[in-house]
Amino acid sequence: MAAGTLYTYPENWRAFKAQIAAQYSGAKLKVASTPPAFSFGQTNRTPAFLNNFPTGKVPAYQGDDGFCLTESNAIAYYLSSESLRGTSPQASAQVLQWVSFADNDIVPSASTWVFPTLGIMQFNKQATEQAKEEVKRLLAYLNQHLNTRTFLVGERVSLADITVACSLLWLYKQVLEPAFRQPYPNVNRWFVTCVNQPQFKAVLGEVKLCEKMAQFDAKKFAEMQPKKDTPPKKEKGGKEGDKQQEKKEKKKEEKKKEEKKPAPAVEEMDECEAALAAEPKTKDPFAHLPKSSFVMDEFKRKYSNEDTLTVALPHFWEHFDREGYSIWYGEYRFPEELSQTFMSCNLITGMFQRLDKLRKNGFASVILFGTNNNSSISGIWVFRGQDLAFTLSDDWQIDYESYSWRKLDVDSEECKTMVKEYFAWEGEFKHVGKPFNQGKVFK
Repeated sequence: MAAGTLYTYPENWRAFKAQIAAQYSGAKLKVASTPPAFSFGQTNRTPAFLNNFPTGKVPAYQGDDGFCLTESNAIAYYLSSESLRGTSPQASAQVLQWVSFADNDIVPSASTWVFPTLGIMQFNKQATEQAKEEVKRLLAYLNQHLNTRTFLVGERVSLADITVACSLLWLYKQVLEPAFRQPYPNVNRWFVTCVNQPQFKAVLGEVKLCEKMAQFDAKKFAEMQPKKDTPPKKEKGGKEGDKQQEKKEKKKEEKKKEEKKPAPAVEEMDECEAALAAEPKTKDPFAHLPKSSFVMDEFKRKYSNEDTLTVALPHFWEHFDREGYSIWYGEYRFPEELSQTFMSCNLITGMFQRLDKLRKNGFASVILFGTNNNSSISGIWVFRGQDLAFTLSDDWQIDYESYSWRKLDVDSEECKTMVKEYFAWEGEFKHVGKPFNQGKVFK
C-alpha cells in the first residue's frame, strides 16, 4: 500500500483527486500544504525541492520509500486501488478516456469562465461567452452518457468520477446557478451523489452548490494584483518639519492598519486563488518586435461584421504587413485518432481557449473536414513576427506539437488560395480530400 506526502497549496482541486483516491484505496497520505511543512512559491523553489521535482510544480508526491511523482492525474492513479483504475482492460481504457476528457475539455472552459469571478484573471467577454457555450455542450454530453448510468464507468465510483467531479467542482460552486444547470438533471444527480460519498466529503467537506452566478468584480481583481510601494514625499522645513512629517506618516500607518483589519475581499480568497494571483506576470513575447502597419483588430472587425470575400479578404491583402506578420498552415498529425466529430471540434475549441493571450497578435480559421471516424483538422494561422508563435511562450505549447506546421510564401498562389478558402469556409480544398464539416475562428 502506498504511503507518502503530497505537497500542494490549500484548496487545490488538482490535489483533491489524489486525496480522494487515497481515501478509497486506504493509501497513507500526508498532505503538506501550509507552513512550516510547505509554503507555495517558496518551498517549491528551493534546491532541495527542485532536486526531487525539477519543474517545481504542485501537487507533487514523495513516497516514504523515496519514490517521487508529479502531475495530478499520475499521482491520483498511483494512489488508486485496482477497482478505481478499472476492473478490466476495457474499463481501464474508459477511465483514461474520462480523465483525458476532464483535462482537455472541461478544465480550459471552466478556468476561462470561473477564474475572473475569483479575481485571479482579467475578464474577457468574448472568451467567457465562448466558455459558457462550451460548458453547455460538455454538460449535455455528460447528461446523455449518464442517462442510464449511476457512475461514468461501471457500477461504482472510479477514478473517472473522481477526476471529472473535481474538474467541475468550481463550476458548481461558483457559476452553475439553478437555472443554468437545470437542463442537465443526470449530471446534477451524479455530481451530488459523488460529492456526498464519505470519501469525497473527507476531502472536500460540504459542497454548497451555486445559488447565483458569480460575476467578474473589477475591484476584487485590482486588489488581487501585486502593489508597488511608493516612498512618501518628504516635506521641507528642517528638523521641525521632519518631526511633523514623521507624525503624519505614523498616523497614516495607524489608519492603514485599522482599515486593513476587515479586508473582507482579500481574506475571503482562499490560498489557492491567492497563489495563482501572486504568480509573476509573463512578459509580452512580442515586445521585441517593431510596430507593424497592419492593424489586426481592424481586420478582425471587418471579418466579423462584413462579407468575407468582398470586404474582409481585400482589406486583409491590402493592409497585410509581410515583414511584421507571417502566415502558417497547420494540420492535425493524428487523424486516425479522431472519432466523433463533436469531440474533434472540442479539440479545436480547447486549443483556442488555452491560447487566449495570443488573440491580440494572432488570427486563425481552423476547419474540421469529413465525418465521424473519417475526419481531419487543418487551418490557416496568421501570427505577429516571422516565427511560429507557439514557441515564444510556455503557456502556448500545450497543443501545437499535435500539429505539423508549414510557413507559407505570402506571395504564392498556394497561400492566396488557402487563405481565401479557409477564411471563407468554401472552395475546393484539393489538398484535403474530404468535404467541409464545420469551422472555428480564433480571433
